[in-house]
Amino acid sequence: MREIKGWMKWLVSICLVGVALFHLYTAIFGVFQPRIQRGIHLMVLLPMAFLLYPATKKSPKDRPSIFDMVFALISVVPPIYLMFMNDALNMRLEMFDPVSPLQTLLGWINIILIIEAVRRTVVPAMAILIGIFFVYIFTAPWLGGIFYSKPLALGRIAEMNYLVTSDGIYGSIVGVTATFVAVFVIFGAFMQNTKTGEYFTNLAVSLAGKSAGGPAKIAVISSGLFGSISGVAAANVYATGVFTIPLMKRLGYRAQFAGAVESAASTGGLLMPPIMGAGAFVMSEITGIAYVHIIKAALLGAIFYYLSILIRVHFVAKKEGLVGMDKDEVISRKQILKDSYQLIPLIVLVILLVVGYSPFIAAVYGILATFLLTFLNRETMMTPAKLWNTFELSGKNLIMLGVSCAGAGMVISIVTNTGLALGIASVIQSWSGGVLLPALLLIMITSILMGMGMPCTPAYIVAVTIGGPALQAMGIDVLTAHLFVFYFAILAEITPPVSIASYCGAAIAGSDPLKTGFEAMRMAIVGFIIPYIFVFNPALMLNGSALEVITLIIIVMYAVVTLASAFRGYLHRILNKGERALMGLLAAALIVVSCNLFIMHNLAFQIAILASAALIVLLFVLAKIKLSKGTAIAA
Repeated sequence: MREIKGWMKWLVSICLVGVALFHLYTAIFGVFQPRIQRGIHLMVLLPMAFLLYPATKKSPKDRPSIFDMVFALISVVPPIYLMFMNDALNMRLEMFDPVSPLQTLLGWINIILIIEAVRRTVVPAMAILIGIFFVYIFTAPWLGGIFYSKPLALGRIAEMNYLVTSDGIYGSIVGVTATFVAVFVIFGAFMQNTKTGEYFTNLAVSLAGKSAGGPAKIAVISSGLFGSISGVAAANVYATGVFTIPLMKRLGYRAQFAGAVESAASTGGLLMPPIMGAGAFVMSEITGIAYVHIIKAALLGAIFYYLSILIRVHFVAKKEGLVGMDKDEVISRKQILKDSYQLIPLIVLVILLVVGYSPFIAAVYGILATFLLTFLNRETMMTPAKLWNTFELSGKNLIMLGVSCAGAGMVISIVTNTGLALGIASVIQSWSGGVLLPALLLIMITSILMGMGMPCTPAYIVAVTIGGPALQAMGIDVLTAHLFVFYFAILAEITPPVSIASYCGAAIAGSDPLKTGFEAMRMAIVGFIIPYIFVFNPALMLNGSALEVITLIIIVMYAVVTLASAFRGYLHRILNKGERALMGLLAAALIVVSCNLFIMHNLAFQIAILASAALIVLLFVLAKIKLSKGTAIAA
């Protein structure tokens, strides 16, 4: 991103602050009609993409070029036209009434500028992907079978991507970004500028710093707390990794391992309720399922994801004799409690969401709580200058999100209007022979490929547009299908060869990006298993009796521990190859059992599992008592 100087710096700053204030205003007083709300949203963000993001590496870094300014000026015309013609466009019969030459021209200008903005702000790969879908529109009439689609005139292509508000550039996905997501981006900026992110790290240091492998555990805990709010895995890696990765290396962790831990933990933040990196709000909009039901269904899976990383980190530390931080480096519990007021905004947010307030209202109260609490500490006090900078940061954070979601909206429009989604669903069913497990594997691969190189929200949108219909065609519940695709679209961030979060972690750690990516992928292996359990056992989404849910929790916990033990070669001591293989087989058996409802719903099996868990807890308590007595005698 450019660091613009001079008078244009203030112009850009005013625009960024203005768009943030606009979203805050509509959150409090109500949103405008779709074309107005989304039009203002993109009318500001699209020009900012051209002014702040260079076209090439050789472009000036302190000022926009002439071409950038021309693109920025042109980019405001299409949304302005939509807003002025809103009433007339509301009366049109979509995909039936004729499209005027002016509308066709403005539509194609908007399409081309969005693709170029995506190339600059996101990654070229996403721009290429969108381009491939447009190529498909023109070639589909010559394709046979399920990939055939009737020819579409230039005007109709412009209409379905520009004029309508169901899909396309100004469709429902941008609608979510221009409402719920935007307010949570502002909330995240407030928390970032009031050092709440720093408090998350301090809290993690206090909780885990002195234990074996403390620095790595700090990375896992702080990244999980901060990642759910930040919404971008790469940004999360940089926000927390600049502290945790050097600390891990200093205390003995390999650079590659340190980068992988941070990458896997930061990516997992997007899976963690209550915010899930804005994914929960987009999912709610697409599926029509209440937000609270989505975060409830996602909770256990996210907890197991982080527990698995913590256990692996602990086993590595014990195996390699890595100690925790020195006592004088760890912030006292007293100080943590003193600063705990910084968690109040997050607590307010969660409580309001759970009791049924809209995400809009909950986020606004969260922002207000954050603002008021800054005055309790002179260092964090929100001065006018800091308040301006916070709103400016909010605007900057919205640019990539707004542009990428507009690009994803075009993909949805093409897939929907050409019937491509049904074609892909048919191919998946055909290749899998109608068997669920092979179909799930194919959709997993598709979701990961669609998610590579993209921010989490558009990655999920594109992946679910393609893979979702195939899952639902095979009888999978809507929420289960979306969570399945969502997980793999997110985990693409750490899946080589295009693992953006891993590259960021490797850059800080000074390690090989590809090796760090594979290490992060192994670290997050439980994340690749959880979606399958979602499909085969709804108890993981808290759908079932209390006994069924508790039994599943115990089984999955056993699987997480044995899998970590097999990968890291440690349990209560270093394991040999045979013992590791045995642990791996046991983990696989437990995973299979967790997906088998016939076994899981057997009362005798449930009682046996509960008894085994009780026995393990009892043995653990007895061992602790014995250890404390031994220490007392020695003293």
